[in-house]
Amino acid sequence: MEVYAKVLLWVIPFFLILIIIEIAYGHFTGKQTHTFMDTLSSLSSGMSNILKDILGLVVVIISYPYLLEKLSLISLENSFSLYLIAFVCIDFASYWSHRLNHKINFFWNQHVIHHSSEEFNLACALRQSVSDLLGYTALFLIPAAFLGVPHEVITVLSPVHLFGQFWYHTQHIGKLGVLEYFLVTPSQHRVHHAINPIYIDKNLAAIFCVWDRWFGTFQEELEEEPPVYGVLKPVHTWNPMIINFQHLWGLIQDAWYTSSFKDKLTLWWKPTGYRPDDVNLKYPRTKISTNSPFEKYNPEISFFKKVWALFQWLCITFLLFFLLSKYESFTSSQALLMGGLIMISIFGFTALMDGYDWSYSFELGRNFFGLLFFCFPYQTDFYLNNIPALFFFGIIYFSLSIIGLQMLGQKRRGPL
Repeated sequence: MEVYAKVLLWVIPFFLILIIIEIAYGHFTGKQTHTFMDTLSSLSSGMSNILKDILGLVVVIISYPYLLEKLSLISLENSFSLYLIAFVCIDFASYWSHRLNHKINFFWNQHVIHHSSEEFNLACALRQSVSDLLGYTALFLIPAAFLGVPHEVITVLSPVHLFGQFWYHTQHIGKLGVLEYFLVTPSQHRVHHAINPIYIDKNLAAIFCVWDRWFGTFQEELEEEPPVYGVLKPVHTWNPMIINFQHLWGLIQDAWYTSSFKDKLTLWWKPTGYRPDDVNLKYPRTKISTNSPFEKYNPEISFFKKVWALFQWLCITFLLFFLLSKYESFTSSQALLMGGLIMISIFGFTALMDGYDWSYSFELGRNFFGLLFFCFPYQTDFYLNNIPALFFFGIIYFSLSIIGLQMLGQKRRGPL
């Protein structure tokens, strides 16, 4: 995890720079694909996913080393061909894991966050899940286990495979000629993120589009059918935590309210979007259609509130960078506490942007808690002795945040 944290210190700024370039390009060409809160929500989602990964918040159902030990038939030599074969195996596994996420109700919950943006840009590539808490994807790496691919190679290549999926989340690159026949391109991935009926559940591959072509899930982007982005049941929130568990909460409600005992047990494994007939009739949910005009989620937000949101995101990002850069200085419990504080902060400021009635009080409480977090004797000693810069930054950030909330509170009677 320490190595992964160090890698992220280089990768995250690189991604942010590319996003800024895309925003600038959209501005100067008059083809802007970003909106303020949607982009902040995407970036915040990326932070929450990073926290889940570096804190190891996952229950491994079956591990790749276990499969390797039980299934290995041959042993490949350590060469370029080994890494190439391993990368192809990872991509093959990614395709089937991705397909499962799209096809099964329960698993859609851990993927819906990635499709939740009603825009399509580099920032939405960072909308990664924190709800994928069950580690089962090793099952799709059985071919790699048969070939005896060392788990160290899988560990090294998996982040490379993930980062390699960032670049094609853009509307500013057209079709790429011959590359369209074997690589996933921006055009193909625009199709994947679209909710047009002809595009739903298509182009599931991550790097090599040959899987889609072989297994019947390929669809070319059509000029006469411009992609419409989002999900059929809009999430209507900027809050990554709510988006991550919104679909699961809906499944729990359906299981509770249905009178069919069979449905209570089986709706989880039904095709994505399935609801029992009695519940669907009594508690209908809005489902949009690309054949009818609909408004994107975009509640009115004042300039002051946007400044406040940007301030929150910047400061929370600095907290995350402190955690990543000094990860070896944290004990497991201290890293968990700091990660929890960052998670709560992401939840709080995005909830306030949504305008929930309880969000202002929650944010005020969250910032007082953050201030006290660094003032507890044990906490103070730990940070002053190990990471004094983080201690002083935390005190200043949460103090200024409380002052900003007081100013925001004075404006609550006017437009937010």
